[in-house]
Amino acid sequence: MKVVIVMPVFNAMQTLEKTYLGLPESLRQHVIIGDNQSTDGTFELATRLGLDVMRHDKNYGYGGNLKRLFRHALNHGADIVVELHGDYQYEPGLVDILVAYIARGYFDVMQGNRMRSRDEALAGGMHWYRYLGNRLLTMFENMWFGMNLGEWHCGLRAFRAEALAQVPFQTYPDTHAFANDLLMDCVMKGFRVAEIPVPVRYNKESSSVPILGLLDCSWKEIWATFKRPPWLHKPYGSAALPPLRMTEEEQRQTVLALNPAD
Repeated sequence: MKVVIVMPVFNAMQTLEKTYLGLPESLRQHVIIGDNQSTDGTFELATRLGLDVMRHDKNYGYGGNLKRLFRHALNHGADIVVELHGDYQYEPGLVDILVAYIARGYFDVMQGNRMRSRDEALAGGMHWYRYLGNRLLTMFENMWFGMNLGEWHCGLRAFRAEALAQVPFQTYPDTHAFANDLLMDCVMKGFRVAEIPVPVRYNKESSSVPILGLLDCSWKEIWATFKRPPWLHKPYGSAALPPLRMTEEEQRQTVLALNPAD
């Protein structure tokens, strides 16, 4: 079973190394960096760490970066693809739990959920307008698609390769709107989407969309939702995927990820 971690980065020199070293050691073998023309030495640092680096010829945006990373991972035999941002906004130490739920056949798509209480979100550095927008859009999308996700906007996600290959991600915007189109189509196609709780962590190194960009993304997200009428989506879990083949050691690692006290 091949797990590929893809990291979209732009000027992430201050956080890239601790993000990479924060991954469980068993998942550091296949890490691909998508560098959107960083100017702070990110490319050189990734090279010194021995990582597989795709240095793009220009800044393709968040979505454009992920398109190239996903395509590369699928073309190189990934069984599970994990999206992890290189700015340390999401906890890399939880990636093995996302992977374990997919590897053991429980779900096809896993994501983090940062939303448990308003106090926690704001204390973690999330601006009030970002929190409010997340809550309102998540409520709307849950009602539209018949889901009960804690949020639709987390950038820590893992996908069965077969699921990722069946959604038309090459047609999505190159902006941050890419992420919502991707999750919507996973739901539309009947894949089993689930989530785990993850910490809220915004700091000065975290990359984030400015407020005007957030408004633009929000309108695009609402329009993208309307283009996917709920009566056309397939029932949850109807996209039956064959079980993944795992070695005994891989099976042991997934058990440990979900049962660390055993």
